[in-house]
Amino acid sequence: MESSHSIIEALVRKIKDEMFSSVDLNSFVSPSAYDTAWLAMVPDPAGGNDGRPMFGECLNWVVNNQREGGFWGESDGYGNPTIDCLPATLACMLALKTWGVGSGNLERGLAFIHANTEKLLAENHGRCPRWFAIVFPAMIELAQKTGLEIVFSDELEEVLTNIFYHRQRILEREELVDKYYYPPLLSYLETLPFWYGIDEEDIVKHLSEDGSMFQSPSATVCAFITTRNRKCMNYLQALVQRFPHGVPSMYPMDEQFIQLSMVDHLQKLGLADHFHKEIENILEHVYSHYMSQEQLPQQSLVPVQIYRDALAFRLLRMHGYHVSPWIFCWFLNREDILTHMEEDSQHKYFSSVMYNVYRATDLTFSGEYEIQEARSFARKLLEKTLSLGIRGDNVAMFPNFHALIENELDLPWMARLDHLDHRMWIEQLCEINTQWTGKASFYRLSCFHNEVLMQLAVKNYEFRQAIYNSELEKLKRWCEDWGLSDMGFGREKTTYCYFAVAVACSFLPHDSEVRMIVAKSGILIIVADDFFDTKGSLNELESLTEAVRRWNGKDLSSHSKTIFDALDNLVSGMAAKHLHQQGNDITGDLQDIWYETFASWLLETKWSKSGYIPSKHEYLDNARISVATQTMVLPASCFLNPGSPECKLKHFQNGTITKLLMVVARLLNDTQSYQKEQEEGKLNFVLLHLKENPRATIEDSISFTRAILDEKRKELLEHALMDDLDDLPKPCKQLHLSCFKVFQMCYNSSNRFDSNTELLHDINRAIYIPLKVQTSKPLKLLPYHARPKKENSKINSTCFDQTYKPRVKPSFIMHWIPPKIRDGCGKSPISLNLKLCFV
Repeated sequence: MESSHSIIEALVRKIKDEMFSSVDLNSFVSPSAYDTAWLAMVPDPAGGNDGRPMFGECLNWVVNNQREGGFWGESDGYGNPTIDCLPATLACMLALKTWGVGSGNLERGLAFIHANTEKLLAENHGRCPRWFAIVFPAMIELAQKTGLEIVFSDELEEVLTNIFYHRQRILEREELVDKYYYPPLLSYLETLPFWYGIDEEDIVKHLSEDGSMFQSPSATVCAFITTRNRKCMNYLQALVQRFPHGVPSMYPMDEQFIQLSMVDHLQKLGLADHFHKEIENILEHVYSHYMSQEQLPQQSLVPVQIYRDALAFRLLRMHGYHVSPWIFCWFLNREDILTHMEEDSQHKYFSSVMYNVYRATDLTFSGEYEIQEARSFARKLLEKTLSLGIRGDNVAMFPNFHALIENELDLPWMARLDHLDHRMWIEQLCEINTQWTGKASFYRLSCFHNEVLMQLAVKNYEFRQAIYNSELEKLKRWCEDWGLSDMGFGREKTTYCYFAVAVACSFLPHDSEVRMIVAKSGILIIVADDFFDTKGSLNELESLTEAVRRWNGKDLSSHSKTIFDALDNLVSGMAAKHLHQQGNDITGDLQDIWYETFASWLLETKWSKSGYIPSKHEYLDNARISVATQTMVLPASCFLNPGSPECKLKHFQNGTITKLLMVVARLLNDTQSYQKEQEEGKLNFVLLHLKENPRATIEDSISFTRAILDEKRKELLEHALMDDLDDLPKPCKQLHLSCFKVFQMCYNSSNRFDSNTELLHDINRAIYIPLKVQTSKPLKLLPYHARPKKENSKINSTCFDQTYKPRVKPSFIMHWIPPKIRDGCGKSPISLNLKLCFV
C-alpha cells in the first residue's frame, strides 16, 4: 500500500508539471486533422504558377499523422475511429491530392472510407449531428470533384440521401449567424454551397478582430481565399506559428472555459484533493473575472454562454464563493431564448446545456427561487430529450448521455456518494475521449485524456479500495472483540456503516482515524438504538442510561454491559488520542454527548410504553437528538486538520449547521419509516402531523414534512459551503455535509438502510469489485480489398523548400452537381447545385 501511495505522489507531481505550470492553456487543445488539412490546402500567394503550399508544415502533419487504420481524426478511448473521422479523412486526402503527394496515404485513406463509412454511420443509429450533416456532404462533393474515386455501396444510398436532405433543411432554416445555433452557419464557410449566396461583404462583416471567422481555422482559410483579407492571413500565419504540429479546431479558445473544464474533470475523476492549491488558484481567478464586471459578457452564441456560466456557478459555489444565481439564470429573463429552446423540436442545441444547468441547480440555497425555476425548466427539457431519444447536441459530448440524464433526474446529487460517482466517470471516460463538439468534429483537451491522468485516477481509486478493505476488516475485528457482532437482536450493520462513512467522505488517506471513529460510533448507535427499541426492559434501559451518565458500568450485565464496555473503549480511545495529539482532555465532553443521546432514546421508550403522544414540536426537539448525527460527527471533527478549535464540542453542538443536520436526518428517516413505525406503535413526525390535522391525508402529511425538509436542506447546504456562516472549520462542515448525504442516500426514495440487499451492489462496487477499465482495444475495421498498390510518394519535413514543385497544380474549381435529394415529403426532388471554389 505504501508503494501505491508513492506511485500516486509521483503521478501527481508529473501532472502538476504538465497541467499547472506556466504554460499556454491553448496548448492543451488537441490538433484537428480537419482544420490542419484545410490550412495545408492554402496555396502560397508568392508561389506563382508553379504553386506550393503556404503552410508546408501543415501538409507534413497530414502525411505523418495518419492513423494505423488509414484514417485521420479523433478516436474513441480504445483507438477506434469515430464518425468525425469520415470528414477529417476526406479533408486530409483532399490536401494530399491537391499537392500530388502521399499516394500511399491516399490509398489507405480510400480503403478506410470504402470499408468503414457504412459501419460508422450505422453506429450512430441513423442520427446525424448538425455539424456532420453540414460538413460530410461538402467533403464528398469536393473529393469527387478533385478526382478521388469514392464509391459507396448501394446500402448507403438511403442513408446518404437523408444526410444530404438534412443539410438542405439546415441551410434553409438557419440564418448565417444565428445566436441559437452553435457553431453558427457562417463558421462552416468552407462547406457552404455556391448557391447559398454569401458575398464578400457578409464575410468581412463577421470577421473577428483577430482576423478569424468565428475562431475557426478552416472557415478563415475560405475567408482568406475569397477576400485576400490581410487580417485573415495574419491570423492563419500566427496560428501555424503557434501550433506547428497540427492546429486546433478553434483558436483562440476561452481560457477560463478550459480552466473550468480542467477543474470539473479533476473532480469527476476523484482527484481534486491532490490539486487543492491549483484548483483554488484557478477559481480565484475566475471569480475575480466574474465579479469585476457589472454585467456579464453576453456571447453571441447563447448555448455556449449558458453552458459556461452554469459550470462556473457550480464550481465556484461548491468551493465557497459567494456567487449570484443570476450569473447563469440570466436566460430566464430572455423570453426569446426560452421560446426557442422549448420550440426546438429535437432539442439538438440545448440538451447538454440543460444538463449542465440542472447540475448547477443542485446547489440551491434558501430563497433562491430563480434557481428553482431554472431547475424546473431544465428538467422539462431533459425529460423531452430522453423521450425523443436525443444522444447529444452541438455543444458538449458526454459518454452514455441518456444514462447520465436519467441518473441525474432520478437520483439527486445530495443522494449520491462521491466515491461511486468517481468510479462511474473513470470507467466511462476510458471508453470515450470526447469532451465537447467542435465545428467539424468532436474534440478534446489533450490534458483531459493523457495516459498519466487516467493512470492516476485508476491508481487513486484502487488505493482507496485497498484502504477501505483494510479498514473494514479492522472494524469487523473490533466489533467481534467487543461482542457487538453477535448481540442476538436488531440489525447487524457493520459493513453498511463503514460503507456509508467511507464512500461519502473523500478525506484520504490521512483521515483513516476519522472514518473509524464515525463508523464505530454508527455501529454503537444502531446496536444501542435497537436495544432500546426491541430488547431491553425499562429497568435495563434506565440502568444503562444512568451508567452512561455516571460513566460507570460495573453494575451492568448482559447486553447492557456489552454496549457500555464497547462505548467506554471508543470514548477512552478518542480522549487519549486527542490528549496526546492536541494536549487537551475532551473526555467529559464526549461522555456528555453520548449521555444526551442515551437519554433521548430512554425518553422515546417511556413515551411509547406509557402511550404519551407529544406534539410534533416536542417530538422533534427530542427526535433530532435521538437520530444521533451529532454524536457521530462532532467527536470525529476533533481529529480533522484543522479540527475544531480546542474541540469545543458543547459549543458546536449548539451551532446552526449541527442543528440543521440533526433535523434533516430525522425528517428524512421519518418520511421513509412512518409505515413501519405506525405498525409498531412508535412515534413519527409524519404521523404526529397527521394526528394534529384530522382532515389531512397521509400524502398531505408527507408533503408537509418534505416541504420543511427541503427548506432545511437548502439552509444546511449553504452553511456547509459558505465559510462565513459558521465558525466551524471547513473540513468539519464538509463532514456534516457528508453525513447528510449518507442519510439522503439511505432514505431518498425508500428505507435502503434497513434492507438487507439494496446497498449490497453499491458496497461491492465501492470496496471489492475492481474498476472495469480497458486502456486499449484492438482496432476493428471492416475488410477492404484494395487495388494493387502503386508506388508511394513520400515527403519529409524539409520537402517544402524553395525548389519544391507539386506534381499537380492546385485547382479547386468545382462545378459538380451532387445527387438529387428527396425533400422528405414525397414531392419533386430538390437539385442541390453546388459550387465550391478556391480561385
